[in-house]
Amino acid sequence: MYTAEYFIDKLKMESHVEGGYSKEVYKNAHTITDGSYKIEFEDERSLSSTIHFLLKSGQVSKFHKLKFDEIWFYHYGCPIIVHMIDERGIYTQMKLGLNIEAGENVQILIPANVIFGAEPMEKDSFSLVSCMVSPGFDYRDFILYEEEELISSYPKHAKIIHKLNGNKKSE
Repeated sequence: MYTAEYFIDKLKMESHVEGGYSKEVYKNAHTITDGSYKIEFEDERSLSSTIHFLLKSGQVSKFHKLKFDEIWFYHYGCPIIVHMIDERGIYTQMKLGLNIEAGENVQILIPANVIFGAEPMEKDSFSLVSCMVSPGFDYRDFILYEEEELISSYPKHAKIIHKLNGNKKSE
């Protein structure tokens, strides 16, 4: 049985700013500019990029937002819950895993401009996924939210916001 440390080491993952561990594994060599895309952005972007992403039990991916769609693919470990707040302030969650009968999905789409975060569903475990962004990920298209800012905008979701963005260590 594989461990979180096995994947962190073998996949050469490093701590990620939103929580957990990541490693970029692909960045398309072709690029686009904002003149060729309906959404405005600065400079140019790779057509797509992917990362491996791992969260240990007790770690979270803090609420953040991307300017473009992101697709998450389940690989190994326990299922993971992705929490989302859309542009209208509506909260939803999706489970990423292999137990389709239990409502889990092997891949999920997080639409552009949806605020989202994630957490493993089981204690004493971890979740390994891959994330693909198109156009490719760039920190200029990324917003990491502070707890107070989100609670001010979405007070009815304060409990989940505090759970993911409260002042706790996220390694």
